[in-house]
Amino acid sequence: MQTKTPDHGLKIFTTCPTTLLAQPGDCFRQLEEMAQASEAAGCEGILVFTDNAQLDPWLVSQIIIEATDRLCPLVAIQPVYMHPYSVAKMITSLAFLHSRRLYLNMVAGGFKNDLTALNDLTPHDDRYVRLVEYTAIIQSVSGDKDGIAYVGFNYYDTNRDKVKALTVNGVAPTVVRTAMANHWLDNPVTQADTRPDSVGPRGRA
Repeated sequence: MQTKTPDHGLKIFTTCPTTLLAQPGDCFRQLEEMAQASEAAGCEGILVFTDNAQLDPWLVSQIIIEATDRLCPLVAIQPVYMHPYSVAKMITSLAFLHSRRLYLNMVAGGFKNDLTALNDLTPHDDRYVRLVEYTAIIQSVSGDKDGIAYVGFNYYDTNRDKVKALTVNGVAPTVVRTAMANHWLDNPVTQADTRPDSVGPRGRA
């Protein structure tokens, strides 16, 4: 029997069982039971973890959706694991097939051994810059049927000879300023609007 929870404007999320030590015969049932219990308790969604030792979070989310009527997966997303277009494609595909909302938990880092195994040597602060750009691309691709062209600081920093950085009131781009989302980058194709009042860094080719 589903519990009727008071509406205080808060959304409550539970956490999915870790699949690190799960047994094949029991894992599917445990995921279904946890999802159903979370829904019965009136929760909005359930966090699905991601790291090198976990099952694929999108496949786990599929199990959760099929086992419940309204529970929304909160999928942990790490840029090193998946191209932003693939993330947007997965969100829209699951939403279209199941008429279910998905939430994203954007993760900048991860376990040191996991990142080393994937040869991700990105410095700590730069991971947050990458995450801002990665999230902006997902939002833009998801919201624009015509697609976008995008240039962020990570691309600029490794292609300084190919792109032109515009100064705004004499201020040049840096990792910190880009993380604060208040700078423009320009190339012959597009501009990346990273002003706080914009939907996200975007431009049209």
